[in-house]
Amino acid sequence: MWWKKPNSTQFERIDFDSFDIKFIPANSVSNIARAEFSPKNLPDGIYTLKVQSNDANLNNAGSTEYQINFTVVNQKSATNFYPYPNPFTSAMRFVFTLTGNEVPDYINIKIMTIQGKVVKELNKDDLGNIHVGSNITDVVWDGTDQYGDRLSNGVYLYTVTIKSNGEDITQINSDNVSNDLNADKANNNLFKHHTGKIVLLR
Repeated sequence: MWWKKPNSTQFERIDFDSFDIKFIPANSVSNIARAEFSPKNLPDGIYTLKVQSNDANLNNAGSTEYQINFTVVNQKSATNFYPYPNPFTSAMRFVFTLTGNEVPDYINIKIMTIQGKVVKELNKDDLGNIHVGSNITDVVWDGTDQYGDRLSNGVYLYTVTIKSNGEDITQINSDNVSNDLNADKANNNLFKHHTGKIVLLR
C-alpha cells in the first residue's frame, strides 16, 4: 500500500504500524480480502492511494495496482443536498457530503409548497446512519405530506439547516462539486442559499 500526499509527485510506502489499518483476510466463500485504511488528522488536500495484494505464493491480485483519489477537508461543511432522483414519481432520497471531524448534531429539512407551506419535515434521526463523507439518506420521501396524504404534481421547495454545537455549518454550492450519484449541473443549479427545488411527477 502506497500513497501520494498533496503537492507531491512521488508515492510513499505506507507504514502499517503508523496507522490504524485493519486487514480482513479472504475466506473460502468470497475469496476477497479487504484492508480498511482510516487515517486521522491529515492536512487538507487531495491524496492518491495505491494498493496491490498477493497470495501466499506472492502472485499479485491484478496486473496493475488499484488506485483511488480522496480529498481531506477539515473544515466543517456540507456539499449541497440533492434530491435523487429529481424529478421523481414515487420515491426519492437526499444525497449529500459532510466534511470535518464529526457529524453535525442538528440537521433539519423542510419540504414546502411554492407558497411556503411546510408539507413535510425531516430531522437528523429520520435520515438514518449519517457519517462524515458521502451520504444517501435511509429515509425515502414518497410525495406525501405529514399526514400521509398524496401531494399533487408540481414543484416543491426544500430548505436545509445544519448545525454543530449550535453554530451553522457552511453549505457549499459549486458547479465543480460532484457526488457518488453524479449529480449534474441541472440539479446543482436547483440549490441556492440552502434552498432547492423538487419536482414531483406521477
